[in-house]
Amino acid sequence: MSELVARTGRHQQRYEAGCRLVAGYSFVENDDGTSKKVVEVLMINSTAGPGLVFPKGGWEKDESVEEAATREALEEAGVRGDMKHFLGHYVFKSKTQQDDGPEGLCKAAMFALHVKEELVSWPEQSTRQRSWLTIPEAGECCRHLWMKDALVEGFSKWHAGQMISSPKGENDVLSSASSPDVPRGALTTSGDASKAPVSI
Repeated sequence: MSELVARTGRHQQRYEAGCRLVAGYSFVENDDGTSKKVVEVLMINSTAGPGLVFPKGGWEKDESVEEAATREALEEAGVRGDMKHFLGHYVFKSKTQQDDGPEGLCKAAMFALHVKEELVSWPEQSTRQRSWLTIPEAGECCRHLWMKDALVEGFSKWHAGQMISSPKGENDVLSSASSPDVPRGALTTSGDASKAPVSI
């Protein structure tokens, strides 16, 4: 059993203009042992029904948006890694509406995470299973349309741009996550060595 404990409750949950603020991750770049890179996406099963989702959850008052996304990746998917890029905001309506905004609206800040470590045990392992998928496979399995949008319009386009441009320095990559739209100061994705993942 994992010694890590997942946060519960929403007493520290952040809201903005009636929207519950959440953060999430989920993408990976795998090395297949050759010079060719195989892009894969990390997804987990939904506890609310069929289909797969990206690790995500509430942004709390005592953490930055980056910290929230990193924590959710650890709690839900049992992965650690390096944040690579802020992919954008995605507004969606919660089906449960439990303690969400008045209309059940949520605003998710999504990131690309380079996965470095997959834990053997993690807080939500009893209810979550990890799946590594190609981008087309992930698009077919997405439970929510907004997550598919984050995959196609967010991660895929960013990753394609990375492939045709010179590598960005870490400060350049993280600067987009520190923009006024995602204020850092306001507190807002054991590894397989063959995997060099990225998460959204």
